[in-house]
Amino acid sequence: MDCPKRTGHNTLLFDGMATRHDSCTSPDCYQMKVTAHVAKTIAAKPKLVQITTAYGKPAEGSAAIPRNQYIEIKQEKPQNNKQRDWPEYKTCKSTTEAIITEGTEKGELRKICADPNCPIHHPKKQKPTADANWKAEQEKQRREEALAQATGLRVLSAIGEAVPVRLMKRDLLFVVERLATMIDERKLAIVMRQHGIGKSKETDAPAKLLTAFIRKTEEGTLGRLLVEMAILSTPSQTDTAKVLRDAAQLYKVDIEAITAKVKQEFAAKEKAKATQRAITKPPSKAAKKSTAA
Repeated sequence: MDCPKRTGHNTLLFDGMATRHDSCTSPDCYQMKVTAHVAKTIAAKPKLVQITTAYGKPAEGSAAIPRNQYIEIKQEKPQNNKQRDWPEYKTCKSTTEAIITEGTEKGELRKICADPNCPIHHPKKQKPTADANWKAEQEKQRREEALAQATGLRVLSAIGEAVPVRLMKRDLLFVVERLATMIDERKLAIVMRQHGIGKSKETDAPAKLLTAFIRKTEEGTLGRLLVEMAILSTPSQTDTAKVLRDAAQLYKVDIEAITAKVKQEFAAKEKAKATQRAITKPPSKAAKKSTAA
């Protein structure tokens, strides 16, 4: 903040830029600051993977993974159906947080997959889909993701029920309406599902329906919406999970108990499906022969 090379340091010379575009005017000085920022970030998060935006073999002694050895996971939503199938718009169990330590955009954080055996981001290196082990791993991953999502929604619901009424209704309405504009459609759908807000017409947009619901609801529900949207407004799934845990601790919600209950429910459903499959399974050839005899 005390750097004399910042435009914000000399408000007389850079009038109007001090607060809006405060930046360092010396490239060398700026690079030193970026390098210091990288070192500080890695020290705070030692598990961060170091990456470079350059392709090919990295410099000797460098800990950065070159661009051709990882897939960067895009944070923005796909623009069309074709993009939804691209690996860059998908996450996997190997997705991790990384920091650019070399090349352009140095100091910025990214989500990447650097697992060469990942079936999502390196599918050409995998065995055919008929492979039983590969199918079992995919099913296990799908179940874990479904379990985590169901548990998270249950925890979110329990937190919402624990939110007390503290602000005046006009204050709650003001904050909730603005938070609603900050979360994407997928998370908006979660909020609407939590409160049973359905479409009255096919032409009604989710935001319009939510706004109508907010303006008619009572203070207790507005307080609950305020906390739920604050949790869901985080930029990434990892951040959302952390905020969810923090909120659970604040409102004394037992995540372990909820997780155990959701697991029991999933196990009961899977057992029921297995029983149903066994009942509807056609008899074997041996059984048919014995019946005929």
